[in-house]
Amino acid sequence: MKTSKYLFIAAVTALFVACNNDIKPESFYLDEKQVEEQIADGRLYTINEFLDAFMTEKGNYLSDTSLYRTRATNGNGIYLFSIDTLPSTGPGIYIRGRVTTDDFGGNFYKALVIQQIVDGKQQNLRLSIDLGSASGMYPRGQELLIRCNGLAVGRYSNQPQLCVPSYNNNTNAQHADQKVGWNPGRIPAPLCRKNFKMIGTPDESKLQYDEVTIAECIANYTDIVGARKIDGRLVILKDVWFDGKYKPQNSAPALCVHYDPATGAGNPDVADSNADVFAPTTNNVGFPQSRCITDGKDWTLISTSEYAKYAHFYLPYEYVNGAVKYGTFKGTVKGILGYYMDNAGYDPDVAKWAITICDLNDLDLYADGTGEVPAGTKWEGKLRKEWQPGKFSGSILED
Repeated sequence: MKTSKYLFIAAVTALFVACNNDIKPESFYLDEKQVEEQIADGRLYTINEFLDAFMTEKGNYLSDTSLYRTRATNGNGIYLFSIDTLPSTGPGIYIRGRVTTDDFGGNFYKALVIQQIVDGKQQNLRLSIDLGSASGMYPRGQELLIRCNGLAVGRYSNQPQLCVPSYNNNTNAQHADQKVGWNPGRIPAPLCRKNFKMIGTPDESKLQYDEVTIAECIANYTDIVGARKIDGRLVILKDVWFDGKYKPQNSAPALCVHYDPATGAGNPDVADSNADVFAPTTNNVGFPQSRCITDGKDWTLISTSEYAKYAHFYLPYEYVNGAVKYGTFKGTVKGILGYYMDNAGYDPDVAKWAITICDLNDLDLYADGTGEVPAGTKWEGKLRKEWQPGKFSGSILED
């Protein structure tokens, strides 16, 4: 009883002290003067300067690159996978950039992309981090100062990223014989907290979107090396729509399958990877699914993880004369432009480019009035539940 009394007094005292010594939010953030103090022991690089200085084509992690996964190169001197380690001692190596992603929609799992504006133009870099709910710590719009010493820079599927070396020994993976080996891995959470410092408070208004056409997105798809400086850009495409198609490997886009309760075809919960939702199951293989958008002339892909919260939401469609019709909701798509090529044995094609959205808020689409939905009605993504012809009630798919 006496012990409990003293514990109670200690708890009350601690609470009183805490209430009178509030942690001030600004204590978590660096100001520009503190940034200068932080980098005084080394050099602050722009993102492109950093990549040019420290990311080599072959990588420096292993002299015997046969230990890289076999998909890394086809002998032409270009490596889709590479690792260059950075010195842990010596002058500080710093970069800074503003976070352009969030993981609330589940489509950027343990990953961030940062943006730096240099002479009015974007420079971008992916950060591979072993940190769940990363947006709780590093929200979109938050600027970061990153000390890179002791980390690594490399390419995973031709996408440059800050990382650490990681050995993949998953012999049960699809085509495991081509994948076992060294590749860029996630920076452990303690190193993120140690090396990443926040500059100021989050400000999404300072993010820069480049308005592009689909043709501009895919114009350099054969330039594997040049694509690395474009990967990660924050882009916005206007006057585009989903045409209900997906991209089979090594063939032209094909129409997705709309769910038929009678036959089970198009059911995204089972093995039908061609269902007309954003990302039907891959049976836990885990590769991102892609669905086509078009401007009526060119097409590119929207990439979605099967683990995203909206993975099983229908693509935008409505009924016209009792039949499913895609392309009646048109408007704006914004997201991260990416060039993903994971097998050096494949020829590069336009399907290596894709845009990854954070969630459905990155889509701003409106009915064009050619179907049952009144013109100007904003599309609202809904989970897979059939919307019957003639039963429009204000939501694109009824709950």
